[in-house]
Amino acid sequence: MPKKTTPPAASPDPALIDVGGLSFEQAIGELEQIVDNMESGDISLQESLAAYQRGAALVGHCRSSLSAVADQVKVLEEGLLKPLEGGARTDDGNNS
Repeated sequence: MPKKTTPPAASPDPALIDVGGLSFEQAIGELEQIVDNMESGDISLQESLAAYQRGAALVGHCRSSLSAVADQVKVLEEGLLKPLEGGARTDDGNNS
């Protein structure tokens, strides 16, 4: 009986997945470039699919980054933005 062979699973391109090392600004810049390329209409269907996949990964990375920053802001607001006890201090260090 002949042995069935299955084609190897297509391994995802690392560029499509590895966005964790990008800063928020880098990810936004790359997203803008992807949108520009897709809107130009000068890329093939396969390139459009790859660009969409990369864009989706970048959007997820940006959302995660924004969420982490929002959490940090909440912590700062809770810990630092409490009213001072004993009244507000002026620049010269005296209580008002």
